[in-house]
Amino acid sequence: MAEFNKAENLGEWFDQRLNTKAFWKTMMSEYWIPKDINFLWAMGALLATLFGILLISGIFLLMYYKPDVNLAFDSVNYTIMQEVGYGWLFRHIHAVGASIVFLVIYIHMFTGIYYGSYKKGREMIWISGMIIFMTFSAEGFSGYMLPWGQMSYWAAYVITEIFGGIPFIGGDLVVWIRGNFYVSDATLTRFFMLHVLLLPLGILGAIVFHFYTLRFPHVNNQEGDFFDYEVESKKFLDGNKKESKVINFWPGFLSKDIMVINIFMIFFFYLVFYHYNFAMDPINFDKANGLKTPEHIYPEWYFLWSYEVLRGWFFSIAGISGKDLGLMAFAFANGIFLVMPWLDRSPTVAPANRRPYFKIWFWLLMLDLVILTIFGKLPPTGSNAWVGFFASASFLILFISLPFITNMEAKKAGGKQ
Repeated sequence: MAEFNKAENLGEWFDQRLNTKAFWKTMMSEYWIPKDINFLWAMGALLATLFGILLISGIFLLMYYKPDVNLAFDSVNYTIMQEVGYGWLFRHIHAVGASIVFLVIYIHMFTGIYYGSYKKGREMIWISGMIIFMTFSAEGFSGYMLPWGQMSYWAAYVITEIFGGIPFIGGDLVVWIRGNFYVSDATLTRFFMLHVLLLPLGILGAIVFHFYTLRFPHVNNQEGDFFDYEVESKKFLDGNKKESKVINFWPGFLSKDIMVINIFMIFFFYLVFYHYNFAMDPINFDKANGLKTPEHIYPEWYFLWSYEVLRGWFFSIAGISGKDLGLMAFAFANGIFLVMPWLDRSPTVAPANRRPYFKIWFWLLMLDLVILTIFGKLPPTGSNAWVGFFASASFLILFISLPFITNMEAKKAGGKQ
């Protein structure tokens, strides 16, 4: 009993100084979530969990990794994989986690598009989510370079070379990013710093900001219908939980998230122990050699769609070089999602299955991204190059046409009313 009183007194002590009880109510026990949601709404918590796993496994790898062009490859493939106890396990966890985290990001991102979670006052939720996507992309690319294998080296060469297409400052920018005129030790140490310090801090800040924006307004639901949260929460607090359309974040919603995370972890560790090879390119087990170019250079699967957009523009138009066209298309493809709330001109907040025009647009986008991903890993020769070009052009056309499609949809819906 005395121990209970001590704990209670300690809780009161913190509450008097930090207002912890009010904070707990606002953020957890009386933050209201719609009942009408499915497991796809657990992707945010799953993403935070995976970031934690990547952070912890990365710290263990950091203890033995050497950010030096003469030592990096051996420190990963011999020291960590063969000499350190369970070093192979932490590398597998980190490699699989780096791939799976993008699968979760894409599911979360396109779930938001399908259900219109970027609309009606939720613009900051969407923008903060896209900042997370961009920082994770930079984190994934910088980490891909660290093993200092053949694909690491040449992927770094190709991606940094892209910036050379920027008018006036391109050449100097490439040298500044690499720290040299070519990919070298200075480049490796730059990307090492980005991967282990600057970008993780950016991701952490973006995640905190994303969770903060979710408080204003409330979380979207499967039907896109909105109701009076004060009325529904009062029903819940008065004991009419079955009649209420909301549940509290803790324990109601978060307990479901934990269940999804636990199920996912079974799948995750199955990949870690039995199918980790999908996250490790065979070419990257050859040490980096600047004098030996691989037959075909390509990034990890989660970058293939944007990489295909980049290289799809292989010819010149109206005096603009294919390289410059590719750079413009690449910038468009990676930036256009940020302005999604303003491209969708329909005021309707509803899932795609209740929006006939938008539904067609959405599934065409999904199909196009699959094609871009598949052909992004194939050599850009013959028919592959043409398929890549048309898929790249289709991606640009889909987003350019979105305001017109959603305008027509809004007028049609208004006419019916």
